[in-house]
Amino acid sequence: MKIYALIGASGTGKSHRAQQIVGKKKIDCIIDDGLLIRNNRIVAGVSAKREKSKLAAVRRAIFMNEEHAHEVKSKIKRLHPKRILILGTSRKMVDKIVDTLGLPQVSEVIHIEDIATPEEIEDAKRTRQSEGIHVIPVPTFEVKKQFSGYFIDAVKMLFTDSKNRNKLVEKSVVRPTYSYMGKYTISESAIRAIAAHAAQGVDGVDKITRVSLKNHPDGIDINLDIIMDYGVNIVGVLTRVQASVRKTVEYMTALNVLNIDVVAKSLTVKKSK
Repeated sequence: MKIYALIGASGTGKSHRAQQIVGKKKIDCIIDDGLLIRNNRIVAGVSAKREKSKLAAVRRAIFMNEEHAHEVKSKIKRLHPKRILILGTSRKMVDKIVDTLGLPQVSEVIHIEDIATPEEIEDAKRTRQSEGIHVIPVPTFEVKKQFSGYFIDAVKMLFTDSKNRNKLVEKSVVRPTYSYMGKYTISESAIRAIAAHAAQGVDGVDKITRVSLKNHPDGIDINLDIIMDYGVNIVGVLTRVQASVRKTVEYMTALNVLNIDVVAKSLTVKKSK
């Protein structure tokens, strides 16, 4: 097993450029901020960006939690990757991760300055300082479960792999709780209003009579009772309501919608003029 290290100060764009190295070096797995990533999927670990303080985030990133470290070590043993890229702010941090996870010593060190221009590094720093956002090198759908309720968005990046083929890779942008911008809360009444409005906009829906929510650690369930227009395809309307509510709530709140139950309580017969 060969271990690569990508080193750079916090906010200089390491996670954003990790896939560039993966493609060129034929790397199997990435270790970044407490996560083990393989083939653009999170296969083990918990993101340090979920922690409520910077100190807790650092502890998570270097696997100081025994259960966390054991999970990642076990997954690496099962996968048996030939090459792993570890991201860190210093060589000391990377060596600490290597030691904790029982990995071979680092064979090759890559500095962010080797793969990004000074202008690109400064742009990355300004974005971190002004917007408080962080990049995770996996598609958005992969991180939604861990980051339900956080600011989350997608960014796409074109890079060239080891065979000089252009590839488009999606990464995820999050704003952690410990961001200097502070915390935010979305009330249940606001979420219910969003869900009701989304459902009301579907053709065949006459009224929304009830919207309720159930919270889970990784997202929410939404339940709606609706009154429908007589004569419409009931199954088709209910399916479109589910799709509209999920899309709208997830887009507007960044919450992970786990389940949507819609009940047609009654039908309204429109009076002919």
